[in-house]
Amino acid sequence: MYVPPYNNRNKPLFEVGNEAVPLTYFNIVNLKKGEKFTYKILGFETCIVPATGSISVAIDNFFVAEIGKRKSDVWDDEPEGVYAPTGLDVNFVALSDTVEVFIAGAKCDEVYDPFVISSSDIDFVQYGSDDTKTHRKIKHILGQKQNGKVGRLLVSELYTVGQGGWSGFPPHKHDTDRKPTETQHDEVYNFRFKPDHGFGLQLLQQDGKKIGDAFHLINKSTVAIPSGYHPCVVAPGYEMYYFTILAGLSQRPLIQYFQPDHEWQVNIIPGIKDMIAKFK
Repeated sequence: MYVPPYNNRNKPLFEVGNEAVPLTYFNIVNLKKGEKFTYKILGFETCIVPATGSISVAIDNFFVAEIGKRKSDVWDDEPEGVYAPTGLDVNFVALSDTVEVFIAGAKCDEVYDPFVISSSDIDFVQYGSDDTKTHRKIKHILGQKQNGKVGRLLVSELYTVGQGGWSGFPPHKHDTDRKPTETQHDEVYNFRFKPDHGFGLQLLQQDGKKIGDAFHLINKSTVAIPSGYHPCVVAPGYEMYYFTILAGLSQRPLIQYFQPDHEWQVNIIPGIKDMIAKFK
């Protein structure tokens, strides 16, 4: 499902119980200095990640005085975040002149403790190569380092390295719970480009279909992945970023199933096996 950029007025792009990706929740909140945003979601754990600007966060009696280092865009500095358990009152206040905040969520009934993800907690992975047109880096905000502290939610930021190239390649899917071959994880992306007039394409090909659908990605496009193989590509001359939410049905670790015709490239793309392991 493709969602073009629009002013969501701080209302969720994918609400609790949405039909497209029911395991996930996604909101983008824009505030001016001193403005406050409040939410409480039953049955969903969430992660608050400032895209730009800094905020203070209160989750019941848990308080974070300031998170968020990035000023101009998502390339500006390293990400930070706060994990919020299901069912608690969450409040955050803009400390910068303007802030843009991602709220990522996954369906989860277990209640964990809130915690901060500082830049030193981010798990970095870089893989691929210019030769294979797959060079990218991943910043895991909620990844392996947070195992045991989170129920079903994985949150990361993905960057193409250099200009142009493929991501999410070889094509893979995770829409069927058939462990140990594959897990069912709903997924949501929000894209950014550098320069911001850049563009890319998102391919979505259902299993068993020879022809898939392609969606024109521009700055702030959002894509939900309920099923199918889903690589994406950025045009030459531009860098691409996408904020990524993964929500598992039966477990948090992700098991990807690669499209058989293209799976052989797992053996030639430098570092890709380490990347796959980081989602488990």
